[in-house]
Amino acid sequence: MTTDVVWLTTEDLARRFQVPVKTISVWASAGKGPRYIKVGRYRRYRLSDVEEWERDLLKTSRTRRAA
Repeated sequence: MTTDVVWLTTEDLARRFQVPVKTISVWASAGKGPRYIKVGRYRRYRLSDVEEWERDLLKTSRTRRAA
């Protein structure tokens, strides 16, 4: 059984999406970004949750284009 979980920092996520770190913080405060946990004062994003959020965004954008 493997329990390897990849966690991303806010900085990792900002690099992944090519946006400022502040944007990731704004998304988190507004509840718009991927799910995260708080470890002390730091947010950590599970890679699998980020990938799920990305898939959901793709579905949403395809639905809007079809309408």
